[in-house]
Amino acid sequence: MNLNDNFEARTLSLFGNERYERFATALNEEPVVSVRLNDRKPFATLCGEPVPWAPEGRYLPARPAFTADPLFHAGCYYVQEASSMFLGQVVRQLVNGPVRALDLCAAPGGKTTHLLQSLPAGSLLVSNEPMPLRAQVLAENVIKWGAAAAVVTKNEPADFAPFKNFFDLIVVDAPCSGEGMFRKDSFAVEQWSESVVKQCAARQKEILADVWGCLRPGGLLVYSTCTFNAAEDEECVQWIASELGAEPVALQVDSAWGITPSLTDSALPVYRFIPGFTRGEGFFLAVLRKEGSVPVVQPRPAKMQPVAAKMKAEVAGWLKVPADFDIIMQGENITALPREHSAAMVALQQKLRVLHAGVPLATVKNNKLLPLHTLAMSEALERDAFNCVAVEREQALAYLHREALAFPGAPVGHLLLIYDGAPIGFVKNVGNRANNLYPAEWRIRKNPMEL
Repeated sequence: MNLNDNFEARTLSLFGNERYERFATALNEEPVVSVRLNDRKPFATLCGEPVPWAPEGRYLPARPAFTADPLFHAGCYYVQEASSMFLGQVVRQLVNGPVRALDLCAAPGGKTTHLLQSLPAGSLLVSNEPMPLRAQVLAENVIKWGAAAAVVTKNEPADFAPFKNFFDLIVVDAPCSGEGMFRKDSFAVEQWSESVVKQCAARQKEILADVWGCLRPGGLLVYSTCTFNAAEDEECVQWIASELGAEPVALQVDSAWGITPSLTDSALPVYRFIPGFTRGEGFFLAVLRKEGSVPVVQPRPAKMQPVAAKMKAEVAGWLKVPADFDIIMQGENITALPREHSAAMVALQQKLRVLHAGVPLATVKNNKLLPLHTLAMSEALERDAFNCVAVEREQALAYLHREALAFPGAPVGHLLLIYDGAPIGFVKNVGNRANNLYPAEWRIRKNPMEL
């Protein structure tokens, strides 16, 4: 790998000769492939070694064609870099009850889906991405993961200013110079420069300052990057502590994991994942607790548009536990918001650009209900409310390619397709054919027969 001379010099100075040599050797090795299983959709049986710091993670022996696996599209697992799964340790060790959390720089959704999996029951997660195309990808991955207590927003960090003391936990996986991705991303190697490092370090502090007021005193900030240099890592953590008012928090780690401590200050509890030492790509993480102690702000009870009684009764039957939700109209859609978080969700919708919230259940067309794909993906789905049809892999891929389908002998009306135990979506059976209701923007582009 041809690395920038300045990068080599500054990283050698930071790492030292022995560590740098081992790191440089690892950069010329093939990156590892890892996934994280969705324990709320326990249908995938991918075989591999567990990721030591993430019991739900698996190292795969080779990279399969994920696009050709319907269970991937059903949200039964997420393809995630192993090092970043360390976030789960933060939740397990430091989060002891339900929280209101914000994943500020969340696309494409690896850490968000991990948080949705790891946070205690009763938590609410807001996942944000300012870039429009990346925000759409984030929303898709959140929907496929299936958690009901989730909101996806498309905003700049400063847009959260009205939500002072609104969150118990904020995760900032900050935009960075990407040094930790060199082994997987040749563009990151090409675009690296000293000026990029300086720009990223400045932008990281700006983002943190913009969102700091949203974290309640006593709340936790998780700061992470996928880069190695101290300017974006240790120096930024020290800036948060001194300028914003926070105390770094230590985590318990197993020495067998190969995590490297701070390379600039032995007293600073930070966690570095370096290829050649840990089995994954480059990653840096620190946890800080904001000074003080106050509870999160509770929003006022929300005014919500009611649903016609007959329709409400019908869609309520589509949920496993309808009493857990407020069922409301939002435009042409009927949406189920987790009752304990409905006021917070509506407050967010009033002041932010929200792409997804709760469980959109149905669209009302010509006074009839059309079940939405978000319902098929949701953990709240009561699948017995629908006629289910089991499909084989070829049919499932044809559905995901959004091809025309037929199910002779199946009941007329909406059918829920099941592949290998997992719901993959709805069709509307009209007799001689079934209208494919898979979201057009999500369809597999390549011909399934070529996968």
